[in-house]
Amino acid sequence: MAVVALRGLLQRVKEGGFVARKRIATLPPPRLARRIRRRETVRLARQYLGGLKGIEIGGAAQHDFGVDAINVDRYASMDTVYKRHERDVWGRAKPVDLVAPGDDLPFKDDAVDFVLASHVLEHIPDPIRALKEWVRVAREYVFLVIPHRDRTFDRARALTPVSELVERHARGFASEDDRHWSVWTCESFLELCDHLGLPVIETRDPDCRKGNGFVVVIGTRQSASRRAPAGGSAARRVAPAGGPVLAGRPAKPVPSPRQPSKEE
Repeated sequence: MAVVALRGLLQRVKEGGFVARKRIATLPPPRLARRIRRRETVRLARQYLGGLKGIEIGGAAQHDFGVDAINVDRYASMDTVYKRHERDVWGRAKPVDLVAPGDDLPFKDDAVDFVLASHVLEHIPDPIRALKEWVRVAREYVFLVIPHRDRTFDRARALTPVSELVERHARGFASEDDRHWSVWTCESFLELCDHLGLPVIETRDPDCRKGNGFVVVIGTRQSASRRAPAGGSAARRVAPAGGPVLAGRPAKPVPSPRQPSKEE
């Protein structure tokens, strides 16, 4: 019986490998190149988030991390310019599981293990509100990928100072305009985290080979006392590039988003 089971296992592994090779072979060259470049970022995300359950804010098919997360988006439609952009660059668009504002989530405190947001925070007028909301909801990690000012179309803009972000938050600044409200380098974003007392446990800049962003992993209330990824520690690591109940709420009317850039 053991021999038969082992043969069956080997056959399934062989078939799985064949399917994987076939899928890779049929990927158009630009998509294959993007997937190869992102391997380091995806590997880091799975190192922290693998085996956990969480939410992703504004998830996109071309930025898929392969983790167990429901996709929260402020747009219900699959025909926004963002979803059309996903289909243009990746051939498909990631379904939206729950419609809600990224900085006002319909979840209780500590409702999920993690919050994941890639190329999202810069679009939120009050990023301090968003960060506080994500830390409130996540039990263990907030995993962020943020565009680096010097490697995007924002390169000519001045960095957004912490004082401006504090002032926005103090007056409850909000806007329906869709733009990059804030621009950071990894160093300037860490200044914001330090100001807010957010425990950053790892950074990676750039996020991947030829990447236009950087990664920041924030530990939340339970992450210090629970598992740490291999090679991790409670101190900040600077790495070189190398099930909630869906109590949804109606979507707020918002204007059509702007056309996304190829650099996002």
